[in-house]
Amino acid sequence: MNYLNNVKIVLVETSHTGNMGSAARAMKTMGLTNLCLVNPIIKPDSQSISLAAGASDIIKQAQIFSSLEEAVADCSLVIGTSARPRSLQWPNLTPKECGDKIIAEASHHAQVALVFGRERVGLTNDELQKCHFHVGIPANPDYSSLNLAMSVQVLCYEIRMSMLSAQDSLSQLVDQNVNDIQYPKDQDIERFYQHLEQTLLQTGFINPNHPGQIMGRLRRLFTRARIEQQELNILRGILTSIDKK
Repeated sequence: MNYLNNVKIVLVETSHTGNMGSAARAMKTMGLTNLCLVNPIIKPDSQSISLAAGASDIIKQAQIFSSLEEAVADCSLVIGTSARPRSLQWPNLTPKECGDKIIAEASHHAQVALVFGRERVGLTNDELQKCHFHVGIPANPDYSSLNLAMSVQVLCYEIRMSMLSAQDSLSQLVDQNVNDIQYPKDQDIERFYQHLEQTLLQTGFINPNHPGQIMGRLRRLFTRARIEQQELNILRGILTSIDKK
């Protein structure tokens, strides 16, 4: 089975259509075909087709979404790319770890998203907090300028290498008990965070003028724990019981 069919490459608010084409070319050389565009500044055009250089089918089949939430709603694993440290530390992966984790999840029929930000400023803090893990490319610190297509190429290469390794011996890559674990989709996790914030506001635990300060840290806590579906059901039940009181 081709596990890469379960992997989405998501580009957020891309400014230059040529970068879409170059990213599509980078994807196809590594066997990935699912391109998602979130609120692109300009829709794919002739320049994107030209720079795709044989990968125009990926551009033509690309799905366009109005928000990151819509693009990753059906995904159980979302990894965001980040080129710089953030004030709120998040679980981080190396490119190889990123490839291994994506294939481990995708090999069990789960949808996975690898998210790339804007050419100049990357992903916002809010967008990165919607990701389970962050990944960075350890480039030369004296000249770390990687364009969008280069970043896509590097990480897609790692995904392909992990897939080839998994085909040889999947048991070395995936934990023996992973078949028994079901992770919730991103849209279900977001509903939980909305429910949690609403309940904490009602109980007076968080300040309604600054809910993000606590919620950001709670997101990090639950992201680090990687909640399973049954655990999420328990947490939603606890919140509901508090609401009834």
